[in-house]
This record gives sequence, structure tokens and C-alpha cells, in this order.
Amino acid sequence: MQCALWSTVWAVEGAGQGHQATPAGDQQDNALAISQNAIGKTLGEHVFTNSQGRSVSLSSLQGRPLVISMIYTSCYHICPTVTRHLSDVVAKAKQAFGAERFNVLTIGFDSRNDTPDAMRLFAAQQSANSDNWQFLSADQATINALAREIGFQFRATPKGFDHLIQATIVDARGKVYRQVYDMNFATPLLIQPLKELLEGQPRTGSVISHLGNRLRLFCTVYDPANDRYFVDYSIFIGMFIGLTTMSVLLYFLLREWRRTRRGAA
Repeated sequence: MQCALWSTVWAVEGAGQGHQATPAGDQQDNALAISQNAIGKTLGEHVFTNSQGRSVSLSSLQGRPLVISMIYTSCYHICPTVTRHLSDVVAKAKQAFGAERFNVLTIGFDSRNDTPDAMRLFAAQQSANSDNWQFLSADQATINALAREIGFQFRATPKGFDHLIQATIVDARGKVYRQVYDMNFATPLLIQPLKELLEGQPRTGSVISHLGNRLRLFCTVYDPANDRYFVDYSIFIGMFIGLTTMSVLLYFLLREWRRTRRGAA
């Protein structure tokens, strides 16, 4: 389980510039246990409204890995920071895998204020405008049900909301696969699980397209110096050269062995 310090995974409204405060130890353990226990659970059929006012069901997004981030739009620091960082990492994932390979949802959990218009404005303010990323609203019953399923916790306070800082990765069948914590989590914490899910997906489309995608995934590696993923075909080329060299060596050994046998006869 990759957990950051508690003060960076729980946003406490009004506790300074970063809203950070440290709850009691039992509360820490309980919150993270609830979040981790959500792994393996299958999400229910929930319907949301996107920022253009159209209905979006979770079932319509199955077939691809999904990233879910829950925020509230009146938050002045934590939620914007989380969303901007998520936007940076999503851009790296798109470059590595393609935008059509996974989806991202940001869902407002303050149903009274997180209207489609508010979500649209929030997305624009954070420059989160990817084609595979939707900003959704819902009634409070739907929000509460989804939050329980993904282990996301929030509570109203006089100054806003305290909430877990969490991105949830869901597999193509709607099952929670991994939790990612912190405002500025390391890039591989989100992208590596996406890569694992994409590698495990069954074939879709033509055989050639499937093999091409598998080769691309196999050759996609992380560059820590530049904090990015890129496709490094030199791995495949090196393997090809190695296999070719071994084949040539085996050929000459076999030919020499046959020549020796003929001479002995």
C-alpha cells in the first residue's frame, strides 16, 4: 500500500494554506483502511450529469480503465491543486498510451453547489480539457453511494469540507483496482497501474492493431530524470538483435557439428 504522510492525504478545510492538520491515530488508520478495503469492489450503476447537461452512466464507460477524482468546486486550494497535478499526469499518460485507452472523471461531491455550470467553470480554471476527461455532477444520494464504493470520505465543516485526497483507478469491468493518495503524487503511482490494466485487456479490433498496442505497451518505460513515460523501441530492437545473433551462432555450431559427423564417418 503506497501511503503518503497523513497530513498530505487528508484535506482539512481552514487549517492553513494547505488545509493540513493531523487527526488522531485511530482516525488515520480507519480512514486509510476504509479506502484500501474498497479495492476489489465493483461499482454500481450510477448516473451523473456532465458539464454540458447530458447524462453519463458509469456502465457506458466500461471497457477501458477509469480514473475517478472527487472534489468540491468551492475549495480554494486543495482541490484545484489536486486537479492541476492530475491534469499533468493525465497528459503524460495520454502521450504514453493514447487518450482513447482510458477515461478520467472528476466528480463534485458537494451536490448543492457542484452544478454542471460550476463543474464546467472549475475544469476551465484548472485547464483540464482533455477529450477523455469529464466533470460530473449528481444528487447527494448518488454521490454518497459512489463514495462508499470507492472508499472516499468527506465531511462537512463550518468552513467547507474535510476530505481524503484520493484518486481511484478502476478496471475495465468497473472494479476498483488501486488508490493513489497525495496532492502531488509521483507520476508512476497513477500511470503504472493504468499500464498494468491495459496489458491485461483482452484483444479488441484486428490482430495487427492488438499486437501493435501490446508492443507499444511493452516498450513504454518511465524516464525518472524527465518524469515522463515514453516508447523505447530499442528494447525490442535489442531483443531482436540478440535473438538473431543466437540464431546465427546456433546455425554455425550445427553446421560444424554435421561436418564433424560426416568426417568421422
